[in-house]
Amino acid sequence: MDFELSPTQAQLRDSMRRFVQEKVTPAARGWDRSGSFPRAAVDELAALGALGISVDPAYGGSGLGAMETAVVVEELARGDGSLALTVASHNGLATGHLQAAGSAAQKERYLRPLAAGEMLGAWALTEPDSGSDAAALRTTATREGDTWHLQGSKIFITQGCVADVCIVLACTDRAKKTRGITAFLVEQKTPGFSSRPLTGKLGMRASDTASLTFDAVALDDAQRLGEVGNGFVDALKTLDKGRITLGALSVGLGTAALAAARTYALQRRQFGKAVAEFQAIQWKLADMATELDAARLLTYRAALLCDAGKPFSKEASMAKLFASEAAMRATEEAVQIHGGYGYIDEFPVERFYRDAKLCTIGEGTSEIQRLILARHLQKA
Repeated sequence: MDFELSPTQAQLRDSMRRFVQEKVTPAARGWDRSGSFPRAAVDELAALGALGISVDPAYGGSGLGAMETAVVVEELARGDGSLALTVASHNGLATGHLQAAGSAAQKERYLRPLAAGEMLGAWALTEPDSGSDAAALRTTATREGDTWHLQGSKIFITQGCVADVCIVLACTDRAKKTRGITAFLVEQKTPGFSSRPLTGKLGMRASDTASLTFDAVALDDAQRLGEVGNGFVDALKTLDKGRITLGALSVGLGTAALAAARTYALQRRQFGKAVAEFQAIQWKLADMATELDAARLLTYRAALLCDAGKPFSKEASMAKLFASEAAMRATEEAVQIHGGYGYIDEFPVERFYRDAKLCTIGEGTSEIQRLILARHLQKA
């Protein structure tokens, strides 16, 4: 297994790095302070092809894979976690599920504009009373002829207010439990569908997060995504890929924190010398670098297995678990190295620290990842 980036992947990384340096890093603090969704930056990323990285070229995408998506998301996260989360969610969840389970007509109608950035996508699984126990969702879809009636609510949905189309998981047969869950494509303008932004977040403030309500939403059967009752199975596969992108996002945040901490430690002088000369600081930086390299390699392994068509669920959970917790440790240490300056937003490490916390929660908490891994070990 070769972990070296190919020339194409290296070129992609370098182009994203330039974009981040020129367009993202200078604006990130302002986006965070205002909590505003960076629509212009998302449009620019769309023009660069970042919203259709892994979409089949037949539908206007780049036809690349999980590895390339990871490279892009990591670079974006080094500038701003919120923007990286937007790209990760759009690619890993919304277009990922649609590409895997959609019909040719659905792909033509939605996947093509999603890949071009003409539309944004959202993916709605979590509910007010159904988080880690995703199979216990209460949103229902009842069929009458060729029409489905959607009723219920979702919460903590990334892009929930700004997305043009949302993939919604709903219960269609309670008795069948996980085999009674079906996915639907719901356009933002559909009567009965409403979204409300969630504000006051700890981090990822420039990422749109919303609660969704479905009040007697009528959907034609053509809006059903995948087979009836197969929504949860498709969702689990989608989450596996999403965990790779969240691992990459974690690595990007941690790497940015490490770079900022190193720069500050070399410049900050105490007791007549740079604090980087003190062993306590050196060891912090060494541990941060080691863990982040390990997290990157775990993420690359999962991505390469995915692109090779091999089983990667266990490896994706490992990558997401280790990378997210490594990012938390790295960003916390970066704040510590900055001392009092790390506690104010004049320096970006406090934002990295706040943003990183979501990575241990979203797309399956650290506790859920450990449960998944334990089950894999029991089967071994």
